[in-house]
Amino acid sequence: MKFLWLVAALFATSAQAYTGQELRGDCQAANDLYAGQKSSDPFQAIRSARCIAYVAGFADSYGVSDYLAEQVGVKLNAFCLPKDPDLSQRLVRAVLIHVERVPPQTTVSPATLVAGALAKAFPCADSLESKK
Repeated sequence: MKFLWLVAALFATSAQAYTGQELRGDCQAANDLYAGQKSSDPFQAIRSARCIAYVAGFADSYGVSDYLAEQVGVKLNAFCLPKDPDLSQRLVRAVLIHVERVPPQTTVSPATLVAGALAKAFPCADSLESKK
């Protein structure tokens, strides 16, 4: 019976494994890394890598979603990434600018923050419409 209460309590709370505040700190560390600011703290390297990987993974997963949607005749057009050699740095900077504008104690998920950042920084030229 205790196990059932524990499971119910876990589902009743909206805990996130990664918060917007952590995303902000991690992306600040990544931005510092890209700016050439070296740190003797190995934790900073881990934080910057976590931001870079999270944002790149989000962008890649969106690319897969966009491809799959296109297969059924829909173009998502939430954001359109340029084909730049410094894209990773631009992604991190876009996310950092966006998360710095939200309240520090926001409960918005990091995925929503990244989606909003990329939509603002990399808008598509086409309008959102069905191909059919």
